[in-house]
Amino acid sequence: LCGQGCPGGLGSCDRQIRRAMHGSFPEAPRAGAARGPAVQLRAVEVVSRCTGVPVGLTEGPAPVTLETKQGLVSGPGAVLRYLAATCPQAGLLGATDFQEAQVDAWLEFASLELAGHSESPAPADMVQGALKGLEAHLQSRTFLVGERLSLADISVACAAERYVAQSDRSLPHLARWLATCLHQQCFGASVAAPTAPAVKSSAVEQVDASDNAAVALLSELGIPSTTFAHPEAFTVEEQAKHVGSLPGALTRNLLLKDKKHGMFLVTALDSQNTRDTKALAKLLKLEGKTNLRLCDEETLQSTLGVKKGSLSYLAVMNDKTNAVKFALDKSLLDQAKVNAHPLRCDRTTAVEPDGVLKFVSHCNHEPILLDFSSVPTAPTASNAKQPKQPKQPKQPKQPSGKGKAPANIKGKTKLALQYTREENFAEWYPELVEKSEMLSYGDVSGCYILRPWGFAMWEQIQSWFDKEIKKLGVENCYFPLFVSQGALEKEKDHVEGFAPEVAWVTRSGDTELAEPIAVRPTSETIMYPEFAKWIHSHRDLPVLVNQWCNVVRWEFKYPTPFLRSREFLWQEGHTAHTCREEADEMVFNILDLYKGVYETILAVPVIKGQKTEAEKFAGGFITTTCEAYIAGSGRAIQGATSHNLGQNFGKMFDISFEDKDNSTKIPWQTSWGLTTRTIGVMVMTHSDNQGLVLPPRVAPTQVIIITIPNRDVPLDDMNHYAKEVAAILRRSDVRVRTDLRDNYNPGWKYNHWELKGVPIRIEIGKNEVKDRTVMMAYRYSGTKASAPLEGLGGHMQAELTRIQDDMLAQATAARNSKLAVVTAWKDFVPALNDKCLCLTPFCDEEEEEERVKEASRAEALDGAEEDTRTATSVAAKTLCKPYMPQAGLPELEDISKLKCFFSGKPAKAWVLWGRSY
Repeated sequence: LCGQGCPGGLGSCDRQIRRAMHGSFPEAPRAGAARGPAVQLRAVEVVSRCTGVPVGLTEGPAPVTLETKQGLVSGPGAVLRYLAATCPQAGLLGATDFQEAQVDAWLEFASLELAGHSESPAPADMVQGALKGLEAHLQSRTFLVGERLSLADISVACAAERYVAQSDRSLPHLARWLATCLHQQCFGASVAAPTAPAVKSSAVEQVDASDNAAVALLSELGIPSTTFAHPEAFTVEEQAKHVGSLPGALTRNLLLKDKKHGMFLVTALDSQNTRDTKALAKLLKLEGKTNLRLCDEETLQSTLGVKKGSLSYLAVMNDKTNAVKFALDKSLLDQAKVNAHPLRCDRTTAVEPDGVLKFVSHCNHEPILLDFSSVPTAPTASNAKQPKQPKQPKQPKQPSGKGKAPANIKGKTKLALQYTREENFAEWYPELVEKSEMLSYGDVSGCYILRPWGFAMWEQIQSWFDKEIKKLGVENCYFPLFVSQGALEKEKDHVEGFAPEVAWVTRSGDTELAEPIAVRPTSETIMYPEFAKWIHSHRDLPVLVNQWCNVVRWEFKYPTPFLRSREFLWQEGHTAHTCREEADEMVFNILDLYKGVYETILAVPVIKGQKTEAEKFAGGFITTTCEAYIAGSGRAIQGATSHNLGQNFGKMFDISFEDKDNSTKIPWQTSWGLTTRTIGVMVMTHSDNQGLVLPPRVAPTQVIIITIPNRDVPLDDMNHYAKEVAAILRRSDVRVRTDLRDNYNPGWKYNHWELKGVPIRIEIGKNEVKDRTVMMAYRYSGTKASAPLEGLGGHMQAELTRIQDDMLAQATAARNSKLAVVTAWKDFVPALNDKCLCLTPFCDEEEEEERVKEASRAEALDGAEEDTRTATSVAAKTLCKPYMPQAGLPELEDISKLKCFFSGKPAKAWVLWGRSY
């Protein structure tokens, strides 16, 4: 497949299959064809070793270039991606398209944040923020993306090793990860390696460890043991690289605590899934609500006397007060040996299972035996160093000869989702939107290709909203994509709000531009110089314009399809009025229309309100918003915003008019925007583990007709009847399709259209043709009902309306069940942990709002650190000050009689808080 003799062939992953079918794997470069600065060649050589593609290296000017059979590849990111793609079996680009997008983001991180493109290291103070972000990201990870070394690790490690020593105590997780990377076989002496820390040999040798307290106690108890020395191994995956060949089993060890039930040391076989704390709580038979969390390093040291990375069952000897309960995976009792760290991470001690039981019993820690058979397994650490060989595709109609049932149709056709909404929402969602053919991934990280199925949903939203704003007198227009630096920076608060996200064009061909040109993050600064030319008199007002376009916001948080991308589609409306009252009326009219988009079209309930000063639009007067809730993740998401900009932008851009009394005045302006984020919110709200569940009003196809061939009915007759049914529905304005493909059976078609979320499936078989009826299967409920052909058009419209209403009612009930009224801080973070939105009395001060964010983050993390690039922080943020009364919200006390739930100051407003996307 890749030209390098890689095993596995076409079965490695869906993305590789697609590329192979289109012949898009690059050919291997000629040897000795890479040229560039030493720091960039460092990463090229590492990738060359990983892929087995021979590349000679010659130092030269930046950027690095690679001669290939298809032409010259230029730039470090492009060269590394090219080499990685020549050998897909190496897995350097990630196992899924979602992981590949993450890899792309880390390549940019290495280049931009760690000066990986520069031969000279950046000043230390300039990279400290990036290094701290890496430290937080790596706290619970062995590698940056997925469970194995990827291009992300190689590029970032080659850039970071200039700044971090493996023994750096201030960044222990980063130092541990860097050591892990540099111990990989593909990292060796290279042209840019002199500044890299020396790497110890990974040889393992048996040693006398009688001076070790744990080994000494084993000996004292007459328990045979053998101890081996090896380089420091902070995770079981690292340990496996050094001692994975030893007989017996490695263990995963976690010190967990729950406020109600206390602390637990869990020791399990390395292949067990210990990440699912809910499953662990059930295995431990903990009653009531549980919230098991990993203990921090300070607790680990004070309770069990070990440092992070050195934990094992042997540490119970240091728990003299029995503060910790010990839980042991019973499958370890079936192993020949149990291999564990003896209170230090550069040693591994092998003991027979009986010896383990004798040791912990002596230390007064009788084990709670855990049966992991009901918990899905995790990858085995001892096998982590070898990539999993893909299964060979089964040949059709060939008996296995072993009595195995054939693979089910979903698994065989790859329609089934690998992840579930309940167990891994973060992976379920991007897999769903890709497999349902809503979008695919572009070459640039954070930029997505809207496929026809996804774009058709945007067209439904666009059509409804466009008609509604035209009823208000709004006209469509189009303004340029680019804005000059001077115009963008004219309004100080506005540009500061968008500055980190602005993408700049600095070159045309080989010529540097005299002044950088910004790609619009929003269009206020493009439109308002024109407003100044259009508006002179009160007779020129109001100006009511809207444009449907794309914008670019080059943020560096992890991209999420539809929700957080660097380029997205939206509408942005801009109006100018003679007075505040007219501007307010426009703002609230638009806010009501946004609520209509979500509730009328998408069947997603929203809460209308006003943003706090800290969260309002940069440079604006007030910002109104509608906020949605995603039950699957327990997070809120901003649905759309409508801003009263006041007169600030008019002052900045010299917009004025002569009023009826001949006085010169500045108009009041509004702006408002709705994006393709709406689609992601709808998908997250309604979909399930079988695929999309689309509300009828946004579904590109509302009804799909599938025939069930039967030898008693000629195929032409059945197809003719299906087309007759479709014609009747089209006359009633139902969006309908017939799937008459003869190369797929009905079961495959059912699964295919379920995955795509079509609201109603009509099944036509022998009985339906005979009786002139149809069988209707409802996607949202899984139920079926028969209906006569006569009057079907009207009946179908009524059913689609009923489905739409039912889906909104279900989503509203789910949201309302997670609305909590919180008046005391002690109840705030527990409510957030229970996936609630919190209505609180609040003093409405920016400083206190920031303090709530930080305090909620600190309490939720409980000593751990958070990746600064995460788009899903555990910190609470204000969503809005809800407009009251509002359907679905509880009755609230008079705010003037209450104190702020956090500061104790007099409360000024009821504020809705939540964890947010």
